[in-house]
Amino acid sequence: MAAADKKADPMSCQVVLAGAVAKDLLTEVSEGLSKLGKSPLLVGFLANTDPAARKYADWTDRTCRENGFKFEVREVDREDLEANVLAANEDDGVDGIIVYYPIFGNRQDQYLQQVTDVSKDVEGLSHRYIFKLYHNERFLDKNMSQKSLLPCTPLAVLKILDFLRVYNSILPYGNRLFGRSITVVNRSETVGRPLAALLANDGACVYSVDVTGVQQFTRGEGIRKSRHEVVEKEGWGLETCVPLSDVVICGVPGDSFKLPTKLLREGAVCINFSTEKNFEGDVKDKASIYVPAIGKVTIVMLLRNLLRLVQNREVTMDSKEQALKTILSQRI
Repeated sequence: MAAADKKADPMSCQVVLAGAVAKDLLTEVSEGLSKLGKSPLLVGFLANTDPAARKYADWTDRTCRENGFKFEVREVDREDLEANVLAANEDDGVDGIIVYYPIFGNRQDQYLQQVTDVSKDVEGLSHRYIFKLYHNERFLDKNMSQKSLLPCTPLAVLKILDFLRVYNSILPYGNRLFGRSITVVNRSETVGRPLAALLANDGACVYSVDVTGVQQFTRGEGIRKSRHEVVEKEGWGLETCVPLSDVVICGVPGDSFKLPTKLLREGAVCINFSTEKNFEGDVKDKASIYVPAIGKVTIVMLLRNLLRLVQNREVTMDSKEQALKTILSQRI
């Protein structure tokens, strides 16, 4: 058969596994840990029978112990969870706390997220952290000595996008997604909405999709605003926003949802953060990069947040000691 008659090879899709991304990030975490001079203790509370939560706890345990961190899982009845978290807040030997949700599966879970002391909230779900996230404020203090924490799963997605060079390193920090269009299929308060806000705050045009419709997250035309704004896209659906998107990120729980491959833009970057496969089996026929799962990166972000909690606490203690010295010197 003549060369001209040969059928063209399909576009090559690069499948990127979370472990490859996590490897470099673990090196950064290990370097930070070596400077602490201690092995921080993370306590995980398991108060449900969700297999995914149990698997997440097992992954956390293994990753902690392999990388010099201490981990302790505490299984409690959901009615006793609040009291146990409050006790851990007061325990100086506990450096970080994670609660494996869902617990009640309703607004009571949102209340429980605020029970964990902000100085031990390794998940970054406390109101103070969420407020900083939505207002695009990256530090906790005016001196910019204490970095704010971000929720682990959204942060893991950002780190993966950086690894994939979706972020444009030529642009100023904070604007490096300018020109990118991204669809996020999930608008949960713990993952989807914070993720959309983070991506928009970094300059992207984000289409946030859930069962109620589509919202657009942007920093305005020419990313002139300091933080994102949200606009309802009446009448829009997946068939409208997915073909416009350079990146499609899915995190729909359950095995019934599959994003139609036919909607994807040729060469799109596709990332799945659901425990189920949200993309159809032929996604690699259209995508240029496909990330089938992000769990290993999420766990590393958990360690990174734990490390940051300890670092922030040391800055706070140093500030208090300095303030005390200043007071004492003034009395002399």
